[in-house]
Amino acid sequence: MHFYNQMKKISKKKKVKLFIDMDGVIASYNFGEPLNFKTKRPLETNIKELKKVSHLENIELYILSICKKNQEIQDKNNWLDKHAPFFEYKNRYILSKEMIPNMASSKMKMEFLRNYKTKSQKVLVDDDNQILKEISKELKDIILLQDSELID
Repeated sequence: MHFYNQMKKISKKKKVKLFIDMDGVIASYNFGEPLNFKTKRPLETNIKELKKVSHLENIELYILSICKKNQEIQDKNNWLDKHAPFFEYKNRYILSKEMIPNMASSKMKMEFLRNYKTKSQKVLVDDDNQILKEISKELKDIILLQDSELID
C-alpha cells in the first residue's frame, strides 16, 4: 500500500512515466544463473502492486530492462504477455547489449532516460543499487526507487 500511496501522491501533481526493471523486480533473478525467461518465476506481490498502480490516473507504466542478446528481447516480451500483460507492448523498452556493445547496463539505462523527452515526472524502480547510484549522480529530474518500495 505504501508504494501505491506514494505513486498516487506524485501523480496528483503531474503525469508520471513509471519505468520498471524486470530482472529482480517482477521476475525472479538469481545472480550467476542463466536468464531463461521461459522458466523465470513471476514475483506476484510486485506484479499485483504494479497492476493496481496502473489504474491510477496520470500514471503510465513502462518496462525498462536490459538483456545480453537480441533474441532475449522476444523471450522477455513473451514472459510479460503471460505474467504481466497490463504492460502495453508499446511501453516496453528492452535494450540489448548486442545493440550497444561495451556499454554498462547502468549507462544504457541512464542514456535511455536522459534521451526520453517528456514533460511528465519520470520514476524508475530498479533492484540494482549500482544503477540507481550512477543515475542519481547524473539525472536530477528523475525519482529513483529501490524495488523494496513495492513491498509493505
